[in-house]
Amino acid sequence: MQRGLDQQHLAVESGHWPLVRYNPAVRESGENPFVLDSGRPKIPLKQYAYNEVRYKVLAHTHPKESEHLMELGQQAINQRWSVYEEMAARSGATFQPKFKQ
Repeated sequence: MQRGLDQQHLAVESGHWPLVRYNPAVRESGENPFVLDSGRPKIPLKQYAYNEVRYKVLAHTHPKESEHLMELGQQAINQRWSVYEEMAARSGATFQPKFKQ
């Protein structure tokens, strides 16, 4: 709790918690409704995660499994970011139109 804001900042910096906005009303003007507000990840997931006791305990009790899970987590973040960057670069016309009944 004492370093909560710092930890939230690290979550964003690692890409674990991306800052995005989606406004479907913007589609009607032809603009991209998806906005990626946070920058590309600047630190590895480990730097964020190992500040939390739950991850630190796992690293001490099961180091190989912890390392494997961190690698998988980093891969997931990298993949998610490539999708988000692609979505943020699209034109508004590529997003699905509003559903009408």
